[in-house]
Amino acid sequence: MARSVWKGPFVDGHLIKKVQDHLKENNTKPIKTWSRRSTILPQFVGITFNVYNGKKFIPVLISEEMVGQKLGEYSPTRTYYGHTADKKAKK
Repeated sequence: MARSVWKGPFVDGHLIKKVQDHLKENNTKPIKTWSRRSTILPQFVGITFNVYNGKKFIPVLISEEMVGQKLGEYSPTRTYYGHTADKKAKK
């Protein structure tokens, strides 16, 4: 179910603080985060986030099209290797 409009988008407080510090310093290093549930805000455009997927950090460069989506949508947690039956049929 979607979040109520009157509440606004959810972003973890510590992530907003990291972004504000990043913008003050004009830093080019990526921001490391475990907060996959945070919504991408317009202030995040142009910043690279290293989003944790449970195993490793995936670099995600934020563009304007990503605003309103969640950070976790851009770092998949499951690896798909294909169907084994299809690989056997090709041999």
